[in-house]
Amino acid sequence: MLSWKWLVTAATLLLVAACVIEWPFARPAATQSLLAFANAAQVRVADTTPSDQVINASATRMLDEGRNIFRFDTFGSEAFWSGRLRLHQAVGGARFGGIGTGVSPATALSVGLKVDSEVLPPAITAAIRSGSLDVNDPANTLALLQLRAVVGLTGRVENNQLTSLGIQCALCHSTVDDSVAPGIGRRLDGWPNRDLNVGAIINLSPDLSAFTSHLGVDDATARRVFASWGPGKFDAELILDGKAFRPDGRSAATLMPAAFGLAGVNLHTYTGWGSVTHWNAFVANLEMMGSGAFFDPRLNDANRFPLAAKAGLGNVRKSPDLITSKLASLHYYQLSIPAPTPPSDSFSPRGAERGRDLFNSTARCSSCHVPPLFAEPGWPMHTAAEIGIDDFQSSRSPDQRYRTTPLRGLFARQKGGFYHDGRFPTLRAVVDHYEQALNLRLSEGDKLDLVEYLKSL
Repeated sequence: MLSWKWLVTAATLLLVAACVIEWPFARPAATQSLLAFANAAQVRVADTTPSDQVINASATRMLDEGRNIFRFDTFGSEAFWSGRLRLHQAVGGARFGGIGTGVSPATALSVGLKVDSEVLPPAITAAIRSGSLDVNDPANTLALLQLRAVVGLTGRVENNQLTSLGIQCALCHSTVDDSVAPGIGRRLDGWPNRDLNVGAIINLSPDLSAFTSHLGVDDATARRVFASWGPGKFDAELILDGKAFRPDGRSAATLMPAAFGLAGVNLHTYTGWGSVTHWNAFVANLEMMGSGAFFDPRLNDANRFPLAAKAGLGNVRKSPDLITSKLASLHYYQLSIPAPTPPSDSFSPRGAERGRDLFNSTARCSSCHVPPLFAEPGWPMHTAAEIGIDDFQSSRSPDQRYRTTPLRGLFARQKGGFYHDGRFPTLRAVVDHYEQALNLRLSEGDKLDLVEYLKSL
């Protein structure tokens, strides 16, 4: 006969076993309900809790603010472009409070300025399409400025006079789709304006003393330097080191970079000066000549950056600060701009498929351009010798290296060529360069397929 102690022990063991092997009758009712709920639930991003609502509201606010800053904020740059260079006087002309004949819409378009058609009244759009708008009358330039239709420029018109001009990020880093006429259409934020002739626009100014005194040259020399840039190029380092020309005599200016597809990319610019927000602060303060604060002690190196060190550009403090409070939202908007998708008829799908396999294997492209970023996660910097080119431009940067440029949206920045200075006119020229520099031994078909893949990105 079994003792009661043995029965208690057996019952306890059975209960433990039932819990371990999860017999249904052993689960408490609450546990069964919770498990059933968890199994039935769909995984999703929560958006209803108070903290999620705060995050969503912040994201929406920063996106809207950043877009407005990118497109319309001058950061107080009127004080330089109008107060010192008097550019507004040249644009308005004598009829509108300035000097000379003024700048007509035709002239503005010829130096690469763009017009946002989506803010134009229907009658103006119709007149442009029909050719009845007088594009040679500077009065129409003022009208476009009043409509905020000139991409990247803000002009103030008071009592029929153009009293000031300021510039925005969009001046260099937006273009239009030409849907109404060449240079007139819907905005394409983040696309580099490879038609914009910044040097020619600066040379419209009647007073370049702000540049001549900084560079230590006369007016004629300064204008010759600016004229050497040409469409789609700008020399951000000129005011730092004074190197206007390469050793071979060509301009030291570089191509306007894209401002799209930067999410996940660590460093900005061709030579990796810093993050996107670092470069935004750099440009807003030192290139756009806005009013704000900027700190980069690397510019205090008088041997490498003599002009920057002399002018104290490594530690700028202007009042009022119209820049710093806007950097976060500006950064957020830029990281939100995706790289554009190439037209489906602009490449061969079969060739691109074969090229993708080569890109990730024999051609060794993906060792640096790591998909899907097509840049290098981490510190994507290489010496000139590693990529088989000269070190002129890299030597002008703090790290003295070149950044691995993200590849998405190549079709949107093919005008003017590839690499920082446009030295390779086509993607085929880029492939040929690496085939030789890295001794890849690619066949003619391989090269053609690689080009098709690059066009598809």
